[in-house]
Amino acid sequence: MAPVQPSQDSLDRRKVVGINAETVTNITSTDFPGHHAGEDLSWSLDKFANNLKIQFHQNEELEATFSLVGVDAAVANAFRRILIAEVPTLAIEKVYVSNNTSVIADEVLAHRLGLIPLKGSISGLKWLKWYIQANPEYGIEGMELSDYNTIVLKLNVRCERNPNADKNATEPEEKYINSSVYSRHIVWDPMGQHSERFADGEVKPVSPDILIAKLRPGQELDMTLHAHLGKGGDHAKFSPVATATYRLLPTITITKPILGADALKFQKCFPPGVIGIERVTPTESASDNPDYKGREGDEKAVVKDPMRDTVSRECLRHDEFKNKVKLGRVQDHFIFNVESTGQFPSDMLFLDAVSVLKYKAKRLLRAVDALEK
Repeated sequence: MAPVQPSQDSLDRRKVVGINAETVTNITSTDFPGHHAGEDLSWSLDKFANNLKIQFHQNEELEATFSLVGVDAAVANAFRRILIAEVPTLAIEKVYVSNNTSVIADEVLAHRLGLIPLKGSISGLKWLKWYIQANPEYGIEGMELSDYNTIVLKLNVRCERNPNADKNATEPEEKYINSSVYSRHIVWDPMGQHSERFADGEVKPVSPDILIAKLRPGQELDMTLHAHLGKGGDHAKFSPVATATYRLLPTITITKPILGADALKFQKCFPPGVIGIERVTPTESASDNPDYKGREGDEKAVVKDPMRDTVSRECLRHDEFKNKVKLGRVQDHFIFNVESTGQFPSDMLFLDAVSVLKYKAKRLLRAVDALEK
């Protein structure tokens, strides 16, 4: 049978998941050979490249929002999981305690320190190599500590009474010096090539105001911290993102005009900016549509920005909108939101996730070739 070319309207309908008052329909993908008779749905690299689209809606250092169009849900979810668990980042891994007279136990304090996100020169962070710890039980030969794999930080804080404090002062910040230990007290101790490699930005906590511990006069913290590269799959402290999520693009189709007071009520069923209000034009009033007859100048509801919609289905709960609106989501249009913890720019993290997936694909091909041999 000769290939059948469906209309664009038919192709668009196939990609929309139906959102009804109580159910969800058309959730199964149909873009595979044999599903639609006569159609050539075979996969090709050229077809994939032509259909793939990436559009940024927000691109800031700590947060990026972009649309990824033309990929399968499995691929989109692979990027999300890689962002969370497999993009390598730098975090404090070992804490050597010389003195800790605070009320916080050593292991609890070490855990708090590990969760403090670090930042520094991007080129320097990319220059670092993995540190492998020796494990005789599994026959793993370890790597020596060096400037290639270890960042050294110091935390040395002692609490003392403030000699200049007012005698009536009651707040610890006024009565004592260093009553609170913050991330700003962590000091980078460059080793080897670190001063050169991190010339564009020293290694330090992303925020200087992260509270680590509280001290009282005579209490002291004296620690040496070693930071290594790691993956979020091993520990959450190595995850480069605060959140990495995606959602399908909502669609709102007004099938019959919604006019007057109903238009204002319809607008309130959605988040701000989703539905706009316009006036019925003379052309529409003179058209054959009976709903517009004599309604020139009346308010009517129009879809303004469906991307802002949260698909709450509120409009489907009102009888006056019955059979006047259809809600859906586009199956292959993913709206990603990536929030960086601050070590790398948010848009760079997605590119790193693509590199990781590419490496996994090449490793799989090598494994398949080895099996064939």
